[in-house]
Amino acid sequence: MLALAFNALVWGLSWWPLRTLHDLGVHPLWATALVYGAVLLAMGLWKPSMLRGMRSHRGLWWLALASGLTNVCFNWAVTVGDVVRVVLLFYLMPAWSVLLAWALLNERPSAGALMRLVLALAGVTLVLKPVDSPWPVPEGLADGLALAGGLSFALTNVLLRRLRDTPGESRALAMFGGGTVTALVVALATQGGAALQALQAAPLAQWLPVAFGLATAFLLGNLALQYGAARLPAQVTALVMLSEVVFASLSSVALGAAELSARTLTGGALVVLAAALAAWPRAR
Repeated sequence: MLALAFNALVWGLSWWPLRTLHDLGVHPLWATALVYGAVLLAMGLWKPSMLRGMRSHRGLWWLALASGLTNVCFNWAVTVGDVVRVVLLFYLMPAWSVLLAWALLNERPSAGALMRLVLALAGVTLVLKPVDSPWPVPEGLADGLALAGGLSFALTNVLLRRLRDTPGESRALAMFGGGTVTALVVALATQGGAALQALQAAPLAQWLPVAFGLATAFLLGNLALQYGAARLPAQVTALVMLSEVVFASLSSVALGAAELSARTLTGGALVVLAAALAAWPRAR
């Protein structure tokens, strides 16, 4: 359980080095590509045979795409948006999981799953709804990225269930490879040469240690997740991972990267409750 909590801590605090890199001139898309590329290189040097799994299981390519979009959306969103708001919208993931499992795994939702879906949607409605608007609408790029990231994360989890018989190291390779390639493609498509020129102009001696530290943290966090998730029921894993919301919220508010309104707190409580209920029944 401590291993899972460490992974949640890594992700809950990842917004800070990503914003530090952004302030130094490294766009979050390039930061994602560099960090994940470094981890991917380390994994390839450690176990080159992992590539065979990618060739043998074509479903891993879809996992790479879903995981890559998850990381691109989340890392970009927490860099440019209100961290608490982004994390809460991202954790609408349990609601997406109900719908995707129904569509892709033919798992009809139970009454409890539908209740959690309604609870999560009510929470996100409160988070998104402006005071002067009758409808909940995303406000800007960060909200859209957070919602898309949560959907991609839910798809990643569904695909992991479908691919559970594939080698674990091949799944990890797909996820880090997807993060690297997807970030590069999106960076070139949306930022063009300007972002690359900004990266080249960024002070290497300042941003490289931050990127190396973040890559090390992500690698250790992934290893911790694999260790903990293999030894605990999936529901317990999901429950412990919710502590990421706490880590992100407390750290971002303390450092002035987020604001907590009564509406956000209420909506966030509903979203977190829905996610906790999804994990709780069999965790006991």
